[in-house]
Amino acid sequence: MAIGEQSTTTPLLAPRYRATTLGGTALIFLYAFETMAVTTVMATVTRELDGRAWYSVAFSLTLASSVVGTVAGGLLADRRGAALPLLLAVGVFASGLLMAGLAPTIEVFVLARFLQGMGGGAVTVAIYVLVGEVFDGVDQPRLFGLFSAAWIVPSMVGPLLAGVVADTVGWRWVFLGVLVVAGGATALILPALRTSAQVDRARDPDGRRRLVLAVLVAAAVVSVDLAGRSESIPGHVLAGLGVIATLAALRPLLPPGALRVARGLPAIIAMRGTLSAGYLAAEIYVPYLLQACYDLPPWQAGLALTGSALTWAGAAQVQGRLGERLSHAQAFGAGAALLTLGIAGQFLNAALHPNGVLVAICWMCAGAGMGLAFPRTTVAVLGASAEEERGRNSAALTMCDTVAGATSIAITGILFAAADGPAATGFATVFAFCAVCAGAGVVVGRRTAG
Repeated sequence: MAIGEQSTTTPLLAPRYRATTLGGTALIFLYAFETMAVTTVMATVTRELDGRAWYSVAFSLTLASSVVGTVAGGLLADRRGAALPLLLAVGVFASGLLMAGLAPTIEVFVLARFLQGMGGGAVTVAIYVLVGEVFDGVDQPRLFGLFSAAWIVPSMVGPLLAGVVADTVGWRWVFLGVLVVAGGATALILPALRTSAQVDRARDPDGRRRLVLAVLVAAAVVSVDLAGRSESIPGHVLAGLGVIATLAALRPLLPPGALRVARGLPAIIAMRGTLSAGYLAAEIYVPYLLQACYDLPPWQAGLALTGSALTWAGAAQVQGRLGERLSHAQAFGAGAALLTLGIAGQFLNAALHPNGVLVAICWMCAGAGMGLAFPRTTVAVLGASAEEERGRNSAALTMCDTVAGATSIAITGILFAAADGPAATGFATVFAFCAVCAGAGVVVGRRTAG
């Protein structure tokens, strides 16, 4: 293709793009909606299924299994093309939705969350591979922009809608409703899968090792949460060993020096981990706090997540417009400080129990911090990477993001279960830990400059 022809764009809804655009956007929207919806209704689920001790496991297990799904889906897509892994991933994700909607016990519900994480992780990577097969390079940025919107919109409407559904027809229909819509989204993308490139490449010689490491990371993260639920000292010792095992399995998947926060690229990777460890673990307890200590219904509690999504999006736009006038280190420092301030505010809200509005305001502050710092981690990694290392380092960034969040959720689950006294004590303990994680980002941000 000539240079002049490469600059000519094609509408995203042109006939040869339409199926991938509509189906891919719909599937990503549903995965994002389901993620936000679970955060809103999980307090109701654990109450009705008598599973308070499993609260954090339902989140950490999903994130951990998504690591395995992402690696496995990527390996299969590289070998066979996008069609087969995408169909398999949608099937696994749908099975998890059905099982969650019909779950008679909390144990079955948690198993359903495992399937949702595995399928969701593989769905995302398979869709990205499909985009590479179907779309010309000049058209891909606009589609990924649309995919970004498919993540942002559920963050704004998902919590409210999930809360209304839970309050009216019951929390089970949050999952069963997504299952019905997922069938329609899959039907939209089928025409693209029929024309997807059918390949049969050789196995990636390093693929099995990466998959084994991903499984070890996931197993170690889950072991932290499960072992920590025991009130015995041996159980807590096993949880501590699980954290060590997680770091040991994760280390080969990251650039050298990431775990010791070496200056430059390793510190940027670590920065992403501190942000996710603080925000993701705190986020799942925000609606829970509003429901348990402030007696708000799920739909009102979910509005705090919506407010955070709005400030995240707004701050992301601000840092994007400032461009080089705001250095990466400045964005990281300011973002981590706002995130720490927001989480510390939640600690005070849990300890002093002032007003539910303050919970929402503090979480909007935390969202603004993430909006300033989180997008810059991707830009900084690409800028600090050689061209042939961008894919590997981007994957490492995502891996650190997911594993740090899952491990932090597992640890907060232990802290929440171990806290004596009223429920507010458990919430305060959780937010104190998350504030420390976010505060570490202020220090790590200073080391991101090479």
